[in-house]
Amino acid sequence: MRYKKTTTGTGMEILIRDMEEADITKVSGIEAATFSMPWSQQAFGEAIASPSALYLVAETESELAAYCGIHNILGEGDITNVAVAEKYRGRGIGRAMLHAALGFCREEGMEDFTLEVRQSNAAAIRLYESLGFRTEGIRKNFYERPTENALIMWKRQETDGRITTLK
Repeated sequence: MRYKKTTTGTGMEILIRDMEEADITKVSGIEAATFSMPWSQQAFGEAIASPSALYLVAETESELAAYCGIHNILGEGDITNVAVAEKYRGRGIGRAMLHAALGFCREEGMEDFTLEVRQSNAAAIRLYESLGFRTEGIRKNFYERPTENALIMWKRQETDGRITTLK
């Protein structure tokens, strides 16, 4: 099991670890409160069972505060889910969790990472850009409820062979 204890930029101590089946109910609650078309508990169960996926949770104050998921597709990381419980937003948990996730993925040989994000989600876009992601395209009407375009963002390996995972 992967785990990492760390402190966010705001001084909050968190534990980042592999998502377990016992986490799915809480993760699904955060998902439903965050997204207009949330994944089901079954979808999370299938995702964490996949050998090509990495799903992590972040705990703080004895509570599950955030989660993220990345699928390894031929050495590229497809970030499928990132969410922080509302009461923990703005405290650096999402950044710390993604930082750890990208590091874990690097250890497994993933070199480039991609994700889609709502065009209007300025906070998420700023976070991803601060981690080295750049917008490379748009998926028209990708999201529903409401209909909205998605930015396609990539974090690519640098030409000198270093991965820009850690800042």
